[in-house]
Amino acid sequence: MLRPLALLLAFQIALPAFAQQASDTISPEAPTGPATVEGLSPAGRTAQEAKEAGRPVEAQDWMVVAAHPLASEAGARVLREGGSAADAMVAVQAVLGLVEPQSSGLGGGAFLVWHDAETGTMTTLDARETAPMAATPRLFQTKAGEPLEFLDAVVGGHSVGTPGTPMLLEEAHRRWGQANWASLFDEAITLAEDGFAVSPRLAGLIAGEPEALARFPATAAYFLPEGQPVAEGERLKNPAYAATLRRLVADGADAFYTGPIAEDIVETVRSAEGNPGVLSLHDLAAYRVIERPPVCADYRGARVCGMGPPSSGALTVGMILGMLGPYDLKALGPWNPESWRLIGDATRLAFADRGRYIADSDFVPVPVKGLLDPAYLAKRAELLRGDDALPEVAAGKPAYDHAMLAPDESLELPSTSHISIVDAEGNALAMTTTIENGFGSRLMTNGFLLNNELTDFSFKTHAVGWPIANRVEPGKRPRSSMAPTIVLRDGKPVLVIGSPGGATIIGYVAQALIAHLDWGMDVQQAVAMPHLVNAFGTFQLEQGTSAEDLRQPLADLGYEVEPAELTSGLHAISLGDGLRGGADPRREGIALGE
Repeated sequence: MLRPLALLLAFQIALPAFAQQASDTISPEAPTGPATVEGLSPAGRTAQEAKEAGRPVEAQDWMVVAAHPLASEAGARVLREGGSAADAMVAVQAVLGLVEPQSSGLGGGAFLVWHDAETGTMTTLDARETAPMAATPRLFQTKAGEPLEFLDAVVGGHSVGTPGTPMLLEEAHRRWGQANWASLFDEAITLAEDGFAVSPRLAGLIAGEPEALARFPATAAYFLPEGQPVAEGERLKNPAYAATLRRLVADGADAFYTGPIAEDIVETVRSAEGNPGVLSLHDLAAYRVIERPPVCADYRGARVCGMGPPSSGALTVGMILGMLGPYDLKALGPWNPESWRLIGDATRLAFADRGRYIADSDFVPVPVKGLLDPAYLAKRAELLRGDDALPEVAAGKPAYDHAMLAPDESLELPSTSHISIVDAEGNALAMTTTIENGFGSRLMTNGFLLNNELTDFSFKTHAVGWPIANRVEPGKRPRSSMAPTIVLRDGKPVLVIGSPGGATIIGYVAQALIAHLDWGMDVQQAVAMPHLVNAFGTFQLEQGTSAEDLRQPLADLGYEVEPAELTSGLHAISLGDGLRGGADPRREGIALGE
C-alpha cells in the first residue's frame, strides 16, 4: 500500500511549478496563468503585475486576497462601499463557486476565523460537512470488510456529506455583516448569467479528468459540452447557479436546506449511478454551523490562532511551531539543510500525534491542551537534538484522560481555496473553504458541485485492536487539515493567512509563518517561497525550484527525497504600518486593497 502522501501526490493535478532564486530574497518569475483577466479593473491589473514581480500589494484601509481575480474584485467592491470583512467574504465565495468550482462552493464546507477589532475577541465557526445519519462505520468498506479503493469511494453519492457553506455565509453575515445581503451576490449572478472566461487552471483541470466528469449527465453537460472539455478563454454560463443564488438572496440559507434545492441534492446523491449515497432531507434540515473555541499557540512572541477540531490545522501547526521554539531558525536561515531537518522532523512528530488523537471533538475526547502543553512540546523537541533524520516517529503521550486510539491512514487530496480579508474597521477574517478533492464527488445539481468530504474519514474503523478516532460515525464531521490562521501581537492581528492543499496545507502554512516570523520575508516572498514538505518521512521538494538544491544535503542527512508538484494557494495579509497582501503565484488569485 502506498503511503498517504505518496498516494496524495499520485492524484495531484497542478500547474507547472515556477522557477525561484536560491537566496534570502525570493524573486519568483512570472506565475503560470493569464497576464490579464476579462473584466479586471485597473487596480486588479496592477495587483497582477505586483504578484508577477514578486512584490506585495500595499494598502491603508482594507485588503482582500482570494484565488481568482474576479472573486477578489467582488470582495473589493463590497469593502470599497463600506462593507465588512464578513460581507466581502460572502461576495468572494459566491464568485469562487462559479469561476473556481473545482475547489469550493455551495456544495461544500469551510472553517472561518474572525478577529473583531472593536472587542478584540477571536471567533471560529465550524461549517464542516457532516456524515449522514444513515452512515455507518463501514461506509467505505466492501462486504468483506476491506477498505474501498479511494477513487471508487470518491466519485458518486457515497462520499457526499451535508454541506455547510451556505449556512456559514448567512451566519457570518448575521453576526458581522453591514451591507445588504442581496447586494453581496450581484457579481456572481451577473457572471453566471452573462458568462465568464474559463481560466487556464480550470480548463487544464477539466481536461485532466474527462472520464470522471463525464460519468454523470449534469456534470458532463456543463464541463464537457458535446463531449469536449470547455477550453481556456471560452465563455461559460451557469444560469442554474444564478437561479440558486437568487433563491438564497430571497430566502437565505433555508432555501438551500429545505425545499426544491434540498430535494434535488438528495435525489442527486441517492440516484448516483453505480455509487449512490445515503444523504437525506433530514440531514440537510438538521445541519448547524458550530462556534468553537479558537486554538492558539505562542511562537516568537506572537500568538498563532486558528480552527480547532474537527480541523487538525491549528493544533498541528501549533505543535510544529512549539517544537521549533527552542531552535534558532533565524540564525540558520531559509536555505540551510539544518533548518529543514528541524522543520521536517517536527512536522513528522506533529503528524504522528495528529493521526492518533485528532478528530471531531464532539465524538472523540481530543487532548487539545495536552498536545500544546509547553512541557509536552519541550519533551518532543528533545527528539530533534540529533544531527540527522529521525529514523522513525511515533505519537507521543500528552497528559490527558483518553481512550486508547490507533493511528489513522485517511487521505486528503489537494483542492480547496483560501480567503484572507481585513476591512476598514480592522476586522480580520481567514476562511478556508472546500469541496475536498478537485470537483468533489463529480455530482452537480442546481449549478454547483457536491463535495466528497466523507472520504476524509478513515476507511478503516480499527487498527492494531484499537478504534481509529477519525472513523465514520453518523452526524460526525471528518477531520480536516484546513488551517485558516490569524497571528496576533499584543492582542492585535499582524498576519492573516491560509492555503488549500489537502494534508500539505499544514506544511504550507507552517513554512509561510516561519518565513515571515523567523526569516523576515514579506507576505509575497513568504507565499512564493519554494516548498519543502515532510509529513510522513519522505521530503517532498517543489520541483523546478531552488528547493531541489537541497536534495543531496537532505539525502546526506538520511532522508528519502523526491521532487513533487506542491501547488499551494497561500493568501496572506500583514498588518502594521498599513496593509500588505500576498497572493500565491502558483495559482490565479490576486490581492486588492486601498
